[in-house]
Amino acid sequence: MSRIEARRDEDTVATRPLADRLLAGLPAEAVLTDPDVTASYANDMASFCPAGTPAVVVLPRTVEQVQHVMRTATALRVPVVPQGARSGLSGAANATDGCIVLSLTKMDRILEISPVDRIAVVEPGVINATLSRAVEEHGLYYPPDPSSWEMCTIGGNIGTGSGGLCCVKYGVTAEYVLGLDVVLADGRLMSTGRRTAKGVAGYDLTRLFVGSEGSLGIVVRAVLALKPKPPQQLVLAAEFPSAAAACDAVCRIMEGGHVPSLLELMDRTTVKAVNDLAHMGLPETTEALLLAAFDTPDPAADLAAVGALCEAAGATEVVPAEDAAESEMLLKARRLSLTALEAVKGTTMIDDVCVPRSRLGAMLEGVERIAVKYDLTIGVCAHAGDGNTHPTVCFDAADAAESRRARESFDEIMALGLELGGTITGEHGVGMLKKEWLAREIGPVGVEMQRAVKQAFDPLGILNPGKVL
Repeated sequence: MSRIEARRDEDTVATRPLADRLLAGLPAEAVLTDPDVTASYANDMASFCPAGTPAVVVLPRTVEQVQHVMRTATALRVPVVPQGARSGLSGAANATDGCIVLSLTKMDRILEISPVDRIAVVEPGVINATLSRAVEEHGLYYPPDPSSWEMCTIGGNIGTGSGGLCCVKYGVTAEYVLGLDVVLADGRLMSTGRRTAKGVAGYDLTRLFVGSEGSLGIVVRAVLALKPKPPQQLVLAAEFPSAAAACDAVCRIMEGGHVPSLLELMDRTTVKAVNDLAHMGLPETTEALLLAAFDTPDPAADLAAVGALCEAAGATEVVPAEDAAESEMLLKARRLSLTALEAVKGTTMIDDVCVPRSRLGAMLEGVERIAVKYDLTIGVCAHAGDGNTHPTVCFDAADAAESRRARESFDEIMALGLELGGTITGEHGVGMLKKEWLAREIGPVGVEMQRAVKQAFDPLGILNPGKVL
């Protein structure tokens, strides 16, 4: 027997008591202990976030099974790390040594869609795009649309408080979560919120769980608000000679009272990366490309008005899409941005700094200075309409010096965001990556109060330890 095989046998023996307790309330196929398999659940998509070795991975299908897992974890004082699709970018889903990884991807049923109440009731493992397409068949619309919408889960969206391209008009995930069923650390089941259009009974515990990254409880069911399906949107692309000019256009559009369904920015580095990856023919001579869309009854008129504002801000070319197909091509380019930037050097650190719209230009100029200072490629794509920027540091993970500079530049970008009156995360969450920066943003009193909340819900500290705080 090889040393590796012997070590695996020892690991299996060590985890057997825990696995046996879990198997008392779970089918055999729901409890994974093979180290080769459990290792594949160790981390999400964040860089520079350490991941431990799980003792076991559990894939429940029912609320009762989740309750059994939490009761077992409490009895044995074993940490539990909840996971969705692991598409997160902050290390919030990373395993800790000896933990139970609680993967909720098998709880993937859409339980109800009500056109009258305009709600959907879903389990946490439902894929965002799956829900969006299902409600569309009823003439309804679920707006939150992260770039990873084809793979990310509703539970993960709730855990990180995620956003998307349409936030400028429709808002983020938190604004669509009406109620939750949550399994607490000790296995009790609690319902929060409502399924009514209005409701202000007691503290808003539903909002408390949104963005808590699995550190307060396990979401097992969600009541989500829906909207009537809007008309097909049309997109406009505007080229600018500088990022500052594009940001000026954003300010003019918002000041003018326009309500685009999306307002997205890609800098020259991002445009080039998308072209290199997908050969989409985007204009690489531009310093910044602004995409604006409207899903109003007369989107062409709205695009014309916004196009005039872009020209007044210095746009060198303004091209409105002629139809839905051309619009979708432009949106595909924007959705490919992060994937394309990753291909530049093989590894990326994706920042998520949100600033007031009026400081967007200063943010982009600052990022450009930081890229020069650290001799790095940093591309910026942004939900420009709500000031949420994604400066993406491209680096070679095998190059220790470049990796160090990447981490330093990442921190400097967050410092810049706070200096401009912004926040360290607009939609990706804190996880492991930004714990120290959260403390800087909210201050010692804020940290004390948040720790008190954590203690109330998770007195043993077994829920996703080492994350957020």
